[in-house]
Amino acid sequence: MVEEPTMGHFDGRIHHYSLRVFYEDTDFTGVVYYANYLRFFERARSSYFRLVGLKHAELWDAEDPMAFVIRKINLDYKRPARIDDHLTIKTAYDSFKGARLWVSQEAWRGDELLVTAVSEAASITPEGRPKRAPKAMIEMLKPYLLPNNG
Repeated sequence: MVEEPTMGHFDGRIHHYSLRVFYEDTDFTGVVYYANYLRFFERARSSYFRLVGLKHAELWDAEDPMAFVIRKINLDYKRPARIDDHLTIKTAYDSFKGARLWVSQEAWRGDELLVTAVSEAASITPEGRPKRAPKAMIEMLKPYLLPNNG
């Protein structure tokens, strides 16, 4: 039997995704290299999607294909994570408007906030043009969005 990797879990509208910091995630001082938080946050956003029943590959292979790209992201580094740390990435999909989706994320080590991120994603066609997210997708995400959004 093949064990599936964990996709995390929801606590209310907040998705929790756990990961361990490996040697490859760090710089020569044993501190997480700043750009790797982008990878951690992407894994958490994708795991969130998968847990609510949306899969990026299926969206791309659909009759009316689409994908998401990050349009903007703002990170605020508060404290460093180090090799072997256990991190929890907390993700909230906040709102949709047209082809845009706003997401808030935080990286925690226990009860210590390390990094925050606010991103704006855009749904696009295979040609790279903006595309309004399908209503079915918005309905799947609606229970997790901020009130009066979606």
